[in-house]
Amino acid sequence: MTPALMLAYASFAFVGSITPGPNNAMLLASGLNYGFRRTVPHIAGVSFGCVAMLVLVGLGLGAVFTAVPIFYTALRYAGVAYLLWLAWRIARSGPMADRQTSGRPMTFWQAAAFQWVNPKAWILVVGAVSTYAPRDGFALNVAVLALLLGLVNAPSICVWAGFGTLLRPFLSDPRRVRVFNVAMAALLVLSLLPILEG
Repeated sequence: MTPALMLAYASFAFVGSITPGPNNAMLLASGLNYGFRRTVPHIAGVSFGCVAMLVLVGLGLGAVFTAVPIFYTALRYAGVAYLLWLAWRIARSGPMADRQTSGRPMTFWQAAAFQWVNPKAWILVVGAVSTYAPRDGFALNVAVLALLLGLVNAPSICVWAGFGTLLRPFLSDPRRVRVFNVAMAALLVLSLLPILEG
């Protein structure tokens, strides 16, 4: 893989990681409701899950979906259902004081597993493997893509959790928290429109 191709891919990974989507909406809400430190396992799980997914798709899972399209369709609709459930949970989240005592943020393994039903993660990973991995030395190129994704993704999504944490003083009023959580849930639902239209 040439340096120019690696730079182009790093830009693609950055844009895919930093732009709004299900992960970032949930990290923003988690940063607000639980604080940055308690959101770190969620952040790490997202990055690990995306990298693992890229490696597995690069090693052949994509071929399974091409051969048996019903698997991809089933996964897609399971993802939509799960995201709608998450949006409902975010919308119904209580004030921060309630969340600190009774709630808990998404765990590392929950966040990693979520990538498999996250439509944006699938777009990012399939786009990466199909566009940026040259066929010569394919396995090594997939490893390079996975490494670069890990290096770019984690800092990018930290921005969203950090921003949520910075909003905590402003959103100390329970009514503001309710409006924020409903807005984040709506953003999560809106992120599903391209999947439902496709």
